[in-house]
Amino acid sequence: MKSFRRLAGAIAVVVLSGPAASACGTPAAAHILELPGPMTDAHELVPAPRSVALSATDSFVVLPQTIVRIASEADSVGLVARHLAGLVGRGFGGEPLRVQTGNGPARNGIELRLAPGSIAAEGYELIIAPGGVTISGGSAAGLFYGVQTLRQLLPASLENGSAGARMPVPAGRIADSPRFEWRGAMLDVSRHFLPASDVKRYIDLMALHKLNRLHLHLSDDQGWRIEITSWPDLTTRGGSTQVGGGPGGFYTQAEYADLVRYSHERFITVVPEIDMPGHTNAALASYAVLNCDDVARPLYTGTRVGFSALCVQRETTYKFVDDVVREIAALTPGPYFHIGGDEVERLTAAQYRAFIERVERIVQSHGKRMIGWGEIAPANISPTTIVQHWKPNANPRAAVARGLKVIMSPANRIYLDMKYDSTTRLGLTWAGVREIWDAYDWDPGTFLTGVPEESILGVEGPLWSETVVTIRDFEYLAFPRLAAVAEIGWTPQAQRNWDDFRVRLGAQAPRWRALGINFHRSPRVPWK
Repeated sequence: MKSFRRLAGAIAVVVLSGPAASACGTPAAAHILELPGPMTDAHELVPAPRSVALSATDSFVVLPQTIVRIASEADSVGLVARHLAGLVGRGFGGEPLRVQTGNGPARNGIELRLAPGSIAAEGYELIIAPGGVTISGGSAAGLFYGVQTLRQLLPASLENGSAGARMPVPAGRIADSPRFEWRGAMLDVSRHFLPASDVKRYIDLMALHKLNRLHLHLSDDQGWRIEITSWPDLTTRGGSTQVGGGPGGFYTQAEYADLVRYSHERFITVVPEIDMPGHTNAALASYAVLNCDDVARPLYTGTRVGFSALCVQRETTYKFVDDVVREIAALTPGPYFHIGGDEVERLTAAQYRAFIERVERIVQSHGKRMIGWGEIAPANISPTTIVQHWKPNANPRAAVARGLKVIMSPANRIYLDMKYDSTTRLGLTWAGVREIWDAYDWDPGTFLTGVPEESILGVEGPLWSETVVTIRDFEYLAFPRLAAVAEIGWTPQAQRNWDDFRVRLGAQAPRWRALGINFHRSPRVPWK
């Protein structure tokens, strides 16, 4: 697709603006961007790219008049272009940059182009020269990630609209693609409800760091958070409270669909979770028929777990599960449905396994791939089902031997609700206190005996909400550790290094401050 050659202290990059080659193999419609030297691999990007060469002396200057150019609106390229145009325009405190459609490079502008086949699906190549910028992606998602890298190279003042009249970005070339396909974050909106606007803010912060899965924990003992039209009391009663007895809340189906759309526009797949058969008191309080004794349970505002369970002997329970999965699946175009399955103390092992196996068939009947916490692993489930590992003393190797894939969320590493240290006001300690070092310094590919890297879909940082109420609370526990999760999921293990990461992480402080993130100032990090 592209060729590179050294020219007298510069790098000349031949970029194809049409098909990769003619029938005889010679490049078609090429133009040359010269990248003056000297070049260096020093950078302040998180997550770290696979290959970086940036100029220490030369740059491209983005102006309010800079044009974003795309060949066509097809394949969501227009969506990425408008995202970039709006982001940069907002940095200038004005209107979005102009997006121009047509063939040929954007002279003194930013060109976005698809290069499927020559670049990995989520990969990108970013070439910055004094005369213009080209971002090539293996897909629209790859282009979007290239835009996020360009964003991190631009001044932090971009984020709060105070960039002035010009924004320089260093010249160079970055070639990049992710290590894992699953790079996720989980929000527990059940124990404390987060309004949709706050979830959108979290989505935006995920997108900046190239995370691509938003796992929404939508039900638990303390609250049911999504409207189910066939079982309306789930929200009118079950959604009416939260930990500590607050007002609770829930998403209408329209609000949930809007969150799914908003995530999709940032190339993030929403993964809904309805926890079952345990963690179900909000449902048991809403409908007496879900209890074996036909007595609705009182609403619950505490934090103890393991005491609740659906009546798995009743057919009504499976009608309930089918209705819930059907309605949520219809609103969620992504391929996944998470059924929880953790911390069930009220059922026998046989009852639990039978329930999980039957619910898997229900999930599959609605066209979704089932995910469950590690406790589901012993059940006789399909190799298409995914196990989410969380318990420090557990190992899903038996499930892996049967062909199942694993999402890595070890609580003693990347549970974002753990305290940073003994003085942290928010958070829990049952999995230990976990500073940024603990969250970063581990390798998913070698973490569990008998679970090789090829069986791992990726990583996900859960944030449980027993102790957090506002988005500011959520941000404090998530950052900077969510950035560590992002780098673990994206950057090859051989290129990860704590001493390097802590410096790059510290360099994020001006951008995070401009974004208004309430982040923990870890003493291990040299914050700028």
